[in-house]
Amino acid sequence: MAQTAVERFLPDEAATGRLGEDLAMALRPGDVLALQGDLGAGKSTLARALIRALTDDEKLEVPSPTFTLVQSYEARLPVHHFDLYRLGDASELDELGFEEAVAEGAALVEWPERAADRFPPQAVVIELSHRDEGRLARISGVGAAFERVSRSLALRDFLATAGWGEATRRYLTGDASARAYETVSLPGEADRIAMNAPPLVLGPPVRDGKAYAEIAHTARTVAAFVAIDRALMAAGVSVPEIHAQDLDRGFLLIEDLGREGFLVEGKPVGERYTAAAELLAAMHDRKWSYHLPAAPGVFHDVPPFDRGAMTIEADLLLDWYVPAVAGDPASEQLRAAYRLEWGRLFDRLDGRGTTLMLRDFHSPNIIWRGERAGHDRLGIIDFQDALIGPPAYDVASLAMDARVTVPVEIERRTVDAYIAARHAAGAFDEDAFREAYAIMAAQRNSKILGIFVRLDRRDGKPAYLKHLPRIRDYLRRALAHPALAGLRDLYEAHGLLEERSL
Repeated sequence: MAQTAVERFLPDEAATGRLGEDLAMALRPGDVLALQGDLGAGKSTLARALIRALTDDEKLEVPSPTFTLVQSYEARLPVHHFDLYRLGDASELDELGFEEAVAEGAALVEWPERAADRFPPQAVVIELSHRDEGRLARISGVGAAFERVSRSLALRDFLATAGWGEATRRYLTGDASARAYETVSLPGEADRIAMNAPPLVLGPPVRDGKAYAEIAHTARTVAAFVAIDRALMAAGVSVPEIHAQDLDRGFLLIEDLGREGFLVEGKPVGERYTAAAELLAAMHDRKWSYHLPAAPGVFHDVPPFDRGAMTIEADLLLDWYVPAVAGDPASEQLRAAYRLEWGRLFDRLDGRGTTLMLRDFHSPNIIWRGERAGHDRLGIIDFQDALIGPPAYDVASLAMDARVTVPVEIERRTVDAYIAARHAAGAFDEDAFREAYAIMAAQRNSKILGIFVRLDRRDGKPAYLKHLPRIRDYLRRALAHPALAGLRDLYEAHGLLEERSL
């Protein structure tokens, strides 16, 4: 595969430092960056900026590893700084633990030509040379690491068009998708958030010639976020202001709503959950348009949470969780019985009304702003995958929060607060809602069991497995509703509610 290259002119040391930040934002475990250039070309300056950005420590001492040959740092991922100038032979890399370092983190290598034949083929090469009064950086490579670096450089260009080209970039968070978020800072300005959301890669067909994301109606571009953000803001929901957008490349510069999470010391606070339930009730009592503008001439049509989407999500339990805990794929007999029971339950939801369903309305996506009043206390930050679906789904997402154990009492108070607010707003069928809540909670938690195993087995993200006992407990709570007796019997017969270790 032919290498691709991009170039950046670096007029001064500050520009070299910003390139180090850009590279740091792109790094993932297994990446190798090879720094080439003559003495004085700026390799150490670039390496220092990259390591300080990764560790988020501007004053971190970053000595040259000329004599130690390797220096390691703990950061959001371990980074190992190699200097091979004094390397006698490429085989000495084994003594330095190069392969182990790359297996657990990222490697930044000066004088890589002394052992280039030992580097992985997807290593990214950064060649620095003198150019006029500054330096020229030529960055080349193939594969995923180079694509991430190129995208990070493009994000810097996007920030420049918004007047934030000299901003400091710091990694904030990623999520279970390919999206990533950064905090960007400029002196004298409030921090902002940069969203890096590559267009969705659909993947192979899984059913009826369609990819999973097509059937589940996963948002394909950042236009969905923009359109829904505008609709929510117009309805009085506290969502981020969008300061700049590039829909084609999937970049946004948005307001930072704050840093106080929805939880306190990692635990749910009942008053916050009831406040969020009351916000949902106000949203669900509203009439929504589902043909939403994202930019002049660009619209996002909110998809339905239809039978196909509900079914393929629930099937994730069969596709990933069952093989992991049973050691064998789900049998055709189990699949047939599973589909039959879910079909009966989905039938019960028909004709009960729909709303704008945010889909992931839970603690990681809610900012608490206690100094404010009413619904403005809640900042909502993740909603691009919103659908037209049952109101009960978002209540279940909140009250059975996948990332934290919500005690039964707080769950009850949350659901009761929602129901009370709906009753206060007008006629409301409480029994029908409680049944729909149980169905949607069971569907969502069945899906999540499959997703968390998939994140481990397919995507190499084992941290999600620690949540499985909580999700099984939530599933037991949902299946206690009389309407779900048949599904509960099926799950129990196949041991799907038993505690299992993976």
